Amino acid sequence: MPADGVPQIVDTAQALAHAARTLAAGTGPVAIDTERAHGYRYLPRAYLIQLRRRGSGTHLVDPVALDVDGLGSGLGPLAEALSGTEWILHAATQDMPCLAMEGLRPHAVFDTELAGRLLNLPRVGLGAMVEHYLGVHLLKEHSAADWSRRPLPADWLVYAALDVELLDELRARVLDDLRSAGKLAWAEQEFEHLAAIGAGLPATPGPTDPQRWRRATGLHDVPTRAGLQVVKDLWWARDAIARETDIAPGRIVNDRALTGFAAHCGDRVTLTADDLARSSGLGKGRARRYADRWRAALATSASTRPADYPPKRVRHDGPPPPRSWERHHPDEAARWERVRPAMNALAETLDLPPENLISPECLRQLCWAPPRDDSPLGVDAFLADLGARRWQRDAVAGPLSRLLRA
Repeated sequence: MPADGVPQIVDTAQALAHAARTLAAGTGPVAIDTERAHGYRYLPRAYLIQLRRRGSGTHLVDPVALDVDGLGSGLGPLAEALSGTEWILHAATQDMPCLAMEGLRPHAVFDTELAGRLLNLPRVGLGAMVEHYLGVHLLKEHSAADWSRRPLPADWLVYAALDVELLDELRARVLDDLRSAGKLAWAEQEFEHLAAIGAGLPATPGPTDPQRWRRATGLHDVPTRAGLQVVKDLWWARDAIARETDIAPGRIVNDRALTGFAAHCGDRVTLTADDLARSSGLGKGRARRYADRWRAALATSASTRPADYPPKRVRHDGPPPPRSWERHHPDEAARWERVRPAMNALAETLDLPPENLISPECLRQLCWAPPRDDSPLGVDAFLADLGARRWQRDAVAGPLSRLLRA
């Protein structure tokens, strides 16, 4: 159980004002966590925000109850109280987008998960790190629960409060290890980078990737371009329904129902409304409520000219996966085969995961189209343009320059 007991949920303007005053009067960094409803709701918003600060205690804030205008602007007093504070987050990139949707953006960040990666810990989940450093076993059975339900069960609130109770102490222990390992300056640059990302996040999710439908499970079982057209139109119809109802798309109808139906398509779209009605996925259960939408989507597919059907493969910006380079791009493949093992070996020497030393995307870009100036300064500038931090460039620019010149 939490040391101070489980606090009441902050779900009124008066309770929010009190929580904001208490947090502003506290000292030190603010431990923050969020609970979402991934797999249950369409919007990636926070359904509970947990905060704790020394001298303030723990606060469980219900942003939905406080969102009176539907614009995510109900937490103004909390944003003011957090202004200028350092946030302690675990896996900050997961929490910052939904916090930004509520008007909360960080001034400074300490990410305990990222710190664990820089320390090359074998496991960096919150439960594993709390157990490693503090000897406390946190139960994680509610991490994938539907946090949009109301009222929230009492044991869920215990779980939520405990997720922030130990973050400040965990930060202190991790900070000591970063300092002892000579990695504190690295971590500070990473945290500054995270804070800049968080400060620039939009209040509403950005535009949807127009090719997102291609990630549907089972798409490889659809053999024809006509079938791809059917998947595309059904997928976007489902997405529109999910957005309107705020229900996760997979709970309306799963991907396999869409791709399984489209797999029967020949070279032209000849599937009919009767085929939809007989479909085991689209003609039954919750999906059956939206029969008119599926028929409209199928009609769109049927009226599309075959020349306009989606191609089986899409050109992507940037380099293709390195595994495909050897046959058609031997020079690039040879660079990759020199660079990747060398960076893995350097990461091992520095006691880091390779992806934290330098991102795989930076290496792909470098091997695919290296800078004309392959001196250490030229490589440094190239990596800086790709967002690599100063400490990373200091570690890899020289070795990469020598590898490019080999």
